[in-house]
Amino acid sequence: MEKLQFHKIHLPPFAALLFLLRFLSVAYSLTDNINNFFINCGSATNANTDIRNFVGDLNSSDPISSSFSFTGHSSHVTNSNKSSGTSSTLYQTARIFRTNSSYEFDIPNNDIYFVRLHFSAFSTPTDLSAALFDVWTSGSSLLLNFTGKNSSNSPIIKEFFLPITPGKFNVYFLPRGSSFAFINAIEVFPANDSYIPDEANQISSAGSKNTYRGLRSWTLQTIYRINVGGPKITPENDTLWRNWDPDDGSYENSGSATSVSPTSYSSMPNYGGNVTESISASTAPTLVYQTAKVAKPMNTSGNFNLTWSFKVDKSVSHLVRVHFCDIISESANTLNFSLHIYNNFSMLINPYEYGYQLAVPFYIDFVVYSDDSGHLNIGIGHWADTILNSAFLNGLEIMKILGNSGITLSLQEHEKKNVFIIVGSILGGLGLICILVAVFFLVFRCRKPKSIETSDWSPLTGGGSSHSRMTEGTIPNMNLGLKIPFSEIQLATKNFDTKLRIGKGGFGIVYKGTLKNGTKIAVKRSDPGSGQGLPEFQTEIMVLSKIRHRHLVSLIGYCDERSEMILVYEFMANGTLRDHLYASDKPPLSWKQRLEICIGAARGLHYLHKGSAGGIIHRDVKPTNILLDKNNVAKVADFGLSKSGPLDDTHVSTTVKGTIGYLDPEYFKSQQLTEKSDVYSFGVVLLEVLCARPAIDSTLPREQANLAEWAMLCKNKGLLEDIIDPSLKDQIDPNSLRKFIETTEKCLQECGTDRPTMGDILWDLEYALQLQQTAMPREPHEDSTVGGSAALAMPNVWRFPSISMSIERDDMPAIMDDGSYTRGSEVFSQLKADGSR
Repeated sequence: MEKLQFHKIHLPPFAALLFLLRFLSVAYSLTDNINNFFINCGSATNANTDIRNFVGDLNSSDPISSSFSFTGHSSHVTNSNKSSGTSSTLYQTARIFRTNSSYEFDIPNNDIYFVRLHFSAFSTPTDLSAALFDVWTSGSSLLLNFTGKNSSNSPIIKEFFLPITPGKFNVYFLPRGSSFAFINAIEVFPANDSYIPDEANQISSAGSKNTYRGLRSWTLQTIYRINVGGPKITPENDTLWRNWDPDDGSYENSGSATSVSPTSYSSMPNYGGNVTESISASTAPTLVYQTAKVAKPMNTSGNFNLTWSFKVDKSVSHLVRVHFCDIISESANTLNFSLHIYNNFSMLINPYEYGYQLAVPFYIDFVVYSDDSGHLNIGIGHWADTILNSAFLNGLEIMKILGNSGITLSLQEHEKKNVFIIVGSILGGLGLICILVAVFFLVFRCRKPKSIETSDWSPLTGGGSSHSRMTEGTIPNMNLGLKIPFSEIQLATKNFDTKLRIGKGGFGIVYKGTLKNGTKIAVKRSDPGSGQGLPEFQTEIMVLSKIRHRHLVSLIGYCDERSEMILVYEFMANGTLRDHLYASDKPPLSWKQRLEICIGAARGLHYLHKGSAGGIIHRDVKPTNILLDKNNVAKVADFGLSKSGPLDDTHVSTTVKGTIGYLDPEYFKSQQLTEKSDVYSFGVVLLEVLCARPAIDSTLPREQANLAEWAMLCKNKGLLEDIIDPSLKDQIDPNSLRKFIETTEKCLQECGTDRPTMGDILWDLEYALQLQQTAMPREPHEDSTVGGSAALAMPNVWRFPSISMSIERDDMPAIMDDGSYTRGSEVFSQLKADGSR
């Protein structure tokens, strides 16, 4: 094999190389691609950085401006102190959001996209460092509780990789509490098709190895991008405008390491020499492959090791990419060394498996689950039973998989926490008298016996008596008859015995218990003194203490002693509807049972909507909030997000709350809540009942991940069998199926006025059950689903752009009154299954 010669470089360090890199960047130019957006936020003029042209979002004359727009309310601000912060024109303006708002982009092609967010918190005329907010996209949370503060005064750039489907793509800015959000610049452009693989080696902190699949469906965040052994590489010298930092300070055993750079060797990476995959300057800049850190034997024993340690979030999965290019050898086939992760996994690195020449770049991807140390360790060293050799590393990239971090998987609007403190001393003696009168009236009323099921109840707010209202931040005491002493709850749960623990969620731990009278109960206990979930705790008490219905879960009592927040419910022996549809070892429900459960849930929701002039909108209808007793009688649960009416033909203006996949599109866009919002969510539930799969399932191929989209696709192809639960084969009467699908279609109409009421739905479902029970007998060879294909004419269901992104089953966040997020599997009403609160 021909020996590759290396020569000393006599140019100033990196001068010729930087010129070449800039040329390559221009040649690669993506800036004219219609898929690319570079936005200078809050400015009427464009800003040119390197070769990118950031279009001012107030510059309506630029053609790019027609491809993006704003939603919500925002303002723009210009730095009035040019001497403060960075001098770049890109960071002299910003857009400020004081309510939930977004940038909306028209995405023409399906691809993996770079999304970069630029923040530079200048202080005049508005102190941007005081901002506190969240950032979401159409399907993923990107930043939570983010602030633009930066002690170095340099811009903060957050980079993400997202799979985006054609259509509208939104980047949402959601202020926390009474604060605001801001952004200086946004980049959205496609990565190379192969930049993010779909599969990678998966390494646990214990050292086990298998294959991780589905990477391209997750949202990834760049945490580290390291040019090992070399200088900082800035965006103008990278074809994809990435920053690469030097590895100073991140490696250990520095005495055994030497850095190799183009000042010593002049070889160019042999991109065409890689025989296993396509490698180019867009994989990593040339300078990354022309610099390295080398570990050499310290003594004749041949043992050597070099380790890099990076601070990462605990117990989170990361995509780790290690870059290699042999620029240190004088001949091929001389190097064998080890790559190790967490000191308990290692693999042999032989550069010549990837190419038969020197200086052939290659990289290896791993999905690594971080341990509890908060550090991720990556090293190179001596491989056992090999001759004395050197080891080298050229580059490192570490990306957090947001889908596994517990904060991602979906989009919903953010509920701002508005706490109004009422000072009694200001009200004076008159206010005190009114309060005492109200308390007296409540105590008197609570002594009246409560019927088990009645439609005679009062509205909670807006039209109800003053005693039915509760000031946020106080525990309601208008239902003293429902208060249970803490000591009695301790006795019922054997002092919260871990053996009686049946679930855990964001609110706290759920226990099974037995009262002294033998009543089986479910006890949800918040972490003592945490205050988490206070608005839901209050709302749940308010709603369930005022209503009784066979198809609504019963609140037995509550406890607010000793800074405790405890809710006590009737015990639902058969768990949630979701438990019986999928992801469970329970036997499948028959079609008749499913219809009866849907009818029961519809009765409960109809009672909420129409049981009084005030009415209640549930706002979080889904299978995990439909519970089943020992006889499979359905009961609607979780009223922590509920909103009272009056409903009529009017609407309640409110910030959006709910769960992704079930959220009413009209409510989402207008923030105007009506009872038809529950109808839309119930339509999704009906579809889940028919198909026995979740509304969003990212473990499936992308075209099947969204249930509504999948149903449309199957309908268009006439493949009804791909939609209906296989366990229902030969069970469903075609007429019953036709009526059920017709009802589902009506519920899922985009416009609320086109949807039926819950009373109409109840009638239709009862009719579908009657058709099923009176079905004509068929011959054994007849498929009960024949003739049903025409019935499955699903509507053009509105969806979030990129809804088929990384959202796993029921692990989608529900938005709470205090601005916090809780995963769907931890929602307030799951009294039995794991993941409950």
